[in-house]
Amino acid sequence: MENLTVFIALTAFAILLQAGILVAMYVTVRKSSQRMEALAAEVRTKVLPSIEQAQSIVADVRPKLEVIAENVQQTTTQLRAQIERIDAAVSDAVDRGRLQVIRADELLSRTFDRVEQTSEMVQKTVVSPVRQLSGLMQGITVGLEFLFSRRARANGRARGDRRPVPQDEMFI
Repeated sequence: MENLTVFIALTAFAILLQAGILVAMYVTVRKSSQRMEALAAEVRTKVLPSIEQAQSIVADVRPKLEVIAENVQQTTTQLRAQIERIDAAVSDAVDRGRLQVIRADELLSRTFDRVEQTSEMVQKTVVSPVRQLSGLMQGITVGLEFLFSRRARANGRARGDRRPVPQDEMFI
């Protein structure tokens, strides 16, 4: 029986200890609750006006931001369309430029070919006959000079004129 009494006494002590802990927890929670309420009241008085003001600003700005976003989207779409048109125009201009360069190159090549052909034709039809005619004229001129110089020498010898015969006339 003594064991039973000790057991009951220990159980009673454990229950009293638990009750004391529960009372201490209740008091601590109550104090924390009061501090939290005081803090919440302070937050309400200081932070809530700022939050309300921020909400009103967001409410005022939201439609404006939506309009800005819509305008940016429209501008982007128009800009993309304009860039596509500019790209097409530039590509067309580059293609036309290439074609014109090719045409100019062909024209220049044909012109140079014709100038070369004309030069060859002038060489054959004008310069060669002129050279031949010039050679013929030089030959006739030399022959006439020789003929006239012989007569003059013959006349000079008859008069007693004894000039020495130039070296280049000896071999002609």
